[in-house]
Amino acid sequence: MTALLGTALVGYVLFSLALGVWVSRRVESAEDYLVAGRRLPLALSTATLLATWFGAGPMLTAADAVYRGGLARAALEPLGSGFCLILAGFVIARPLWSMRLLTVSDFFGRRFGRRAELLSAVLTLPTFFGWIAVQFVALAEILALFFGIPTGLGIALVAGVGVGYTLLGGMWSVALTDALQLVILLIGLVVLGVSALLHLGSGDALAAVDRLASELPAGFLEPIPSDTLERFAAWLGVFVIAALGNLSGQDLLQRIFAARSAEVAQRACWLAGGAYLVFGSIPVILGLCARVVWPEGQMSSVVPALGGALLSPAVTVTFVLALASAVLSTIDSAILAPASVLAQNLLRGPLEGRMTALARNRLAVVIVTAISLAVAYAGKDAYSLLEGAYAIGLVALFVPLLGGLYRRPRGEAPAIAAMIAGTALWGVHVALGAESLLGDGHGGPKVPIEIAAVIVGALAFVVAEARSRAPAGPRAGDGPPSAP
Repeated sequence: MTALLGTALVGYVLFSLALGVWVSRRVESAEDYLVAGRRLPLALSTATLLATWFGAGPMLTAADAVYRGGLARAALEPLGSGFCLILAGFVIARPLWSMRLLTVSDFFGRRFGRRAELLSAVLTLPTFFGWIAVQFVALAEILALFFGIPTGLGIALVAGVGVGYTLLGGMWSVALTDALQLVILLIGLVVLGVSALLHLGSGDALAAVDRLASELPAGFLEPIPSDTLERFAAWLGVFVIAALGNLSGQDLLQRIFAARSAEVAQRACWLAGGAYLVFGSIPVILGLCARVVWPEGQMSSVVPALGGALLSPAVTVTFVLALASAVLSTIDSAILAPASVLAQNLLRGPLEGRMTALARNRLAVVIVTAISLAVAYAGKDAYSLLEGAYAIGLVALFVPLLGGLYRRPRGEAPAIAAMIAGTALWGVHVALGAESLLGDGHGGPKVPIEIAAVIVGALAFVVAEARSRAPAGPRAGDGPPSAP
């Protein structure tokens, strides 16, 4: 099986790279490279959105979380993330597409000014490095498990493949490979889901459902905790953070910008969100099935364990390719997103006139990959710390994004105030290890710090906006206003 799996994996990688070479012929400008010339049809827009979202998180960690804590643990994946995509279709897709942007920081530059653009870019970049490093390590560990490749070498190989086709074709390459990876991923996931139900029910899926209902611990099938207000508030906090957290993410917005029209962008968000909720339910079911098969709750990684236990060697090849596809579809998107911001909003000034915009963007892809590779080699403490920076998109950028779209404030002050206030409150609590406002021992309601930071950022935005709109009063030494 190892030889067959190795052949399939090498063939898959070579095909992806060849696709990148072919697509690179269509790339003539930075707009082609970053947003596919704004020509993605509905099918490709939907596929790349879904593939970007449906990575290692819902594929692996969602099943593990449900295995340990039941359906209530699905608040993050797939419920919150799926609703984030649907909400994007309702709230931001059409107005942002009509602005003809390349990056999220372009929005802040156009609505608020250059300093807001630079601050948003600086805040955006750290949100990706840890996440990319995690993907490098995850796929390298799969290579180590099945082929005995040392993890250090595997990380370098994974980074080389990910940067290869991203570097060649940009968004065109990412979108097409995402579509290919999505097909493989969904096939593998459906096969494993059906296999798990048939195994649990001894060939009868309905019998499997009966076993889940009768053998799971009490409360395990409760999707929303209702026993205590504290547990419900914690569930709601996780759901809201997931549903709002990535609305300002460059990976999401870049796909909105790349759509053929505003209508395509909106419909792609809705379709991808609905598909995410449907297919994201399969890892949830796998987590429940695993809890019946291994009731002690001590499994560390449910999906690979079920795959190894239930699938034939031939089907295992498809499943491992599905795992690789899930990670690679996340890697290419995660590399291109911060590279776009780095090239367009931070390097544009220093390098303008020295190299073309297209060359500058390709240089940024290499820089982002190199930094993420260093983080991966630095160890789990480093990339786990940076992985937590994903919350910056919510605490710093969510409020000024919506404020800039729907309120049209004057000047830079509202955006900068919201970014600094939200980030500062969140950063202090993270440094102290506190997950709720004022810590866990103050005796008051436990408000998740991310939600508290959004509220504080919104207050800062409103106050700064009011001050910027207020007429200036008379200065000391001025006489009374002249009569009309």
